[in-house]
Amino acid sequence: MKAIRVHEHGGPEAMRLEELPDPRPGPGQALVKVAACGVNFVDIYQRSGLYKVPLPLSMGQEGAGMVEAIGPGVAEARVGDRVAWTGIQGSYATHVVVPAARLVRLPPPLTFNDGAAAMLQGMTAHYLVHTTYPLKQGDTCVVHAAAGGVGLLLCQMASRAGARVIGTASTEQKAQLARAAGADEVIIYTRQDFEVEVKRLTGGRGVQVVYDSVGKDTFDKSLNCLLPRGYLVLYGQSSGPVPAFDPQVLNAKGSLFLTRPSLAHYTATRQELLQRAGDVLGGAASGQLKLRVEKTFALKDAAEAHRQLAGRLTTGKLLLIP
Repeated sequence: MKAIRVHEHGGPEAMRLEELPDPRPGPGQALVKVAACGVNFVDIYQRSGLYKVPLPLSMGQEGAGMVEAIGPGVAEARVGDRVAWTGIQGSYATHVVVPAARLVRLPPPLTFNDGAAAMLQGMTAHYLVHTTYPLKQGDTCVVHAAAGGVGLLLCQMASRAGARVIGTASTEQKAQLARAAGADEVIIYTRQDFEVEVKRLTGGRGVQVVYDSVGKDTFDKSLNCLLPRGYLVLYGQSSGPVPAFDPQVLNAKGSLFLTRPSLAHYTATRQELLQRAGDVLGGAASGQLKLRVEKTFALKDAAEAHRQLAGRLTTGKLLLIP
């Protein structure tokens, strides 16, 4: 098999395409031939050392493919199943061994590319909108990076929940994509101060929740966009980690809530995984949820995929094709 590995933390060039022994599934595991791998910011955080992980590291956490073999005691998958997964380290590869309980079958209309595009970002948007702060009719939310992979899905789900959606984006082209995904208003933050605009658009009140994947560059102003007892949901840090923070600020600004969630805690059981994945994949299969795969790269070109994602040059999803 071939896989992308990192032996030292660093830039995109730290990733190497290596030959490894062919894996075999153990008890409760399935061997999957990978058809598509999802590229995500968490991969960049691990590669760079922002997230501390043991080295050498097999890169990637998300993908889709076909089950080639199963180990003893597997009831959740069969040879020949078309499956998708997320949260499985080593997914930038031609083959991966996955705990069968973490696999989800793909509905027939969806391609492998769809599956790899939907799992991490789709279920992230799902828990943000439906569980972390459950949006309801009449709420207003801010979605940062509204034309990004999670952002476009967030806009769709938030709009369907009945919320007013205010997105932020860097260009008019990205703003158009966010509007098409359901954003009622889009602030082009390279031209306008998003805090000032959010206050203007809400008559000075602020919003119930800000979904923020940017981190350092937006954190303080995101807090200022909230009405009393509002929620800042910080689910990423594409601009860097937020500096040390005094919780008393939350009191002073209106008894605010701050949470830093991750997908693993919202798919902790197989039942919850199947429920979230079922909603996301079912929505994509029916056409109610639109997936946007902007670019695909060969596995050997993982470094270029990371450069484009980190440079915020993309909208929607990037995939590696082994």
